[in-house]
Amino acid sequence: MNERIAQYRGRLTQFWGQMGRKQKIWLGASISGLLLTIILLTIVFSRTEYEIAFQNLDTTDAAAIMTYLDGNGIPYELSGNGKSISVPSAVASRIKVDVGSQGLVQNGSIGFEAFNASSSQFGSTENEFNVKYLNALNGEIQQLLNGMKGVESSNVLVNLPEESVFLTPEEAERASASIMMTFAAGYRPSQKEIDGYYNLVKTAVPNLAIADVTITSPEGELLSSEAGGVTAGNTDAVESQFLIQRKYETELKKSIQQFLGPIVGPDNLVIQVSSSMNFDKKLTQENLVKPLDNNNNNGIVISEEINNSASTGQTGQAGGVAGTGETDVPGYEAASTNESSAETSSQIRNYEVNRINNSIESGPFVLKDLSISIGIEETELNDDASKAAIMTYLTALVRAQLADSGQDVNDDALMAKKVSLIARTFAAGNSSQTSGLSMPWIIGIGVAALAVIGGLVFLLIRRRKQEAAEEEIELAAPTKVEYPSLDFDSVSNESQARKNLETLAKRKPDEFVNLLRTWLVDE
Repeated sequence: MNERIAQYRGRLTQFWGQMGRKQKIWLGASISGLLLTIILLTIVFSRTEYEIAFQNLDTTDAAAIMTYLDGNGIPYELSGNGKSISVPSAVASRIKVDVGSQGLVQNGSIGFEAFNASSSQFGSTENEFNVKYLNALNGEIQQLLNGMKGVESSNVLVNLPEESVFLTPEEAERASASIMMTFAAGYRPSQKEIDGYYNLVKTAVPNLAIADVTITSPEGELLSSEAGGVTAGNTDAVESQFLIQRKYETELKKSIQQFLGPIVGPDNLVIQVSSSMNFDKKLTQENLVKPLDNNNNNGIVISEEINNSASTGQTGQAGGVAGTGETDVPGYEAASTNESSAETSSQIRNYEVNRINNSIESGPFVLKDLSISIGIEETELNDDASKAAIMTYLTALVRAQLADSGQDVNDDALMAKKVSLIARTFAAGNSSQTSGLSMPWIIGIGVAALAVIGGLVFLLIRRRKQEAAEEEIELAAPTKVEYPSLDFDSVSNESQARKNLETLAKRKPDEFVNLLRTWLVDE
């Protein structure tokens, strides 16, 4: 066996000696690359992938989960701060379900499930029951608050007064609650969410008023709408108004950027938009009465009454000769008779007109004032015509936006005051700010890059010189004499066999020694 291993080793040595320098380098690189690939694949496929299954844990919950994982032989990784536990990704979902079903994660609180296990087989005293009930109530409220959005942890302390039949409701103490809440990084609860915290605690504790609840955070006290004197609706309205104003300014700035960007270049343009808005809502009731169109300013005749009358008669008037007869009154003039006639006419018409009832509610906002300031690279405003054209565009834009503001949009001087155009050289500052690198850093990086390139060029030239020198040595070396191989089957002359043995002994003494050993073993 040893001789066979020696033969294989000799063959490998002979094969390696017959290879050229470049062949040896390529073979070594190939074998090294193959071994490195096998090692990397082995590490990748044999490595256990972990993912975070539990985070933001307190010490009690972390200890309970670690005990469960150790008992089931499940590997895990504990973070440096002890608040996160990672488990293998393949079994992470199953572990979460198992831990959740067993109630191991309680955020440091114990709810009413504590009553499932009796403190002793003989029951509990009244004081022990009261303490356990108070702790369970605190734990339940804490679990409810921790389930709210953005809440990282909370501590709850509820104070319940002692009940007594000798105290009136006015004399009895009222319940109170003190709560400390910690929110996730960067999260700020809205006023509506803060009111939700207060209402949750109020409904969880009997006979608890919002005025007796105190909720604080590391940033300060959280006031409810009732205690702070503000309403959640007003706060939400202010936030929505702020968002509307910012969105309007952003859209207007975007439209200006889209128009002027291709003209002067997006990097040569800075836009600032300032607006003032009125968010007061108005409800207007209009009751209008209008005649019909094309009807001589009249309405529709719905009823008409016409009355005509004529009359004739006689009327007596004093006149003539004074009466002297027997039946006449002396000195009184006798009456004379005259005929008369009279005509009357009356007309009554009733018209129907248009009755319009309008209920007008103003829009969500009204733009009161607007100003636009634009900074442009000085080289882009090389003539007055370009500046005048840009000013005309901006003035027309402001005039269109303020059409319903009540201002005199036809006053060119007023509109021109709301637009400012600044020509400055700031392109270099923008480019340096965009790159994020100062000039010394750029010079240092350039020098380092030149040094690396110079080193590579030096190594390449040196390698070429070495290859040229090796080729000269190979050309200058004498040509090796090829000796005939030794074939004992075809050799019949003893003198020829002796010459071949001598040649083999001079050329390859190691193989000659191995040949002699083989003959001795066979004999």
